[in-house]
Amino acid sequence: MQQVISKLIQAAGIAMLMLSTSSEAAGEAGMIKSVKGTVNIERDGGSVAAKPGSLLMVSDTVVTGAESSVGITLEDGTLLSAGPKSTLTLNKFIFDSTTSKGALDASLKHGTLAVVSGKLSKTSQDAVTYRTPTVILGVRGTEFVIDTDSENK
Repeated sequence: MQQVISKLIQAAGIAMLMLSTSSEAAGEAGMIKSVKGTVNIERDGGSVAAKPGSLLMVSDTVVTGAESSVGITLEDGTLLSAGPKSTLTLNKFIFDSTTSKGALDASLKHGTLAVVSGKLSKTSQDAVTYRTPTVILGVRGTEFVIDTDSENK
């Protein structure tokens, strides 16, 4: 009987490991913390209304309407705030909470984005990249604002 219980515990441990791995494979990157106005998450060809607590996945695009904004917290502690009429895509997000290493690559097609860098930008000079239609920014740990609308004027 003791051996059966031991094998069940081992199986449960393996199952939990597989679940945590599949969570990483699913590409969970962060969470929507605040929403003002109309904000949608585009994923897998569909669109859902964003609300506080919504998970943000790798490859998601967050779109804010006129007079709208969204606050996002990524798993490494990065804080993102997109303003009205913004389109933000999370191209890549990998984060190892043990070593604080990984990568972040995001694109702001248009609109504004305020950023407070998290752990990823502090561990590697090439870990964090933000893209706009005309510029690629490499981040090394800081706070900044990107405004793509002024780039096109």
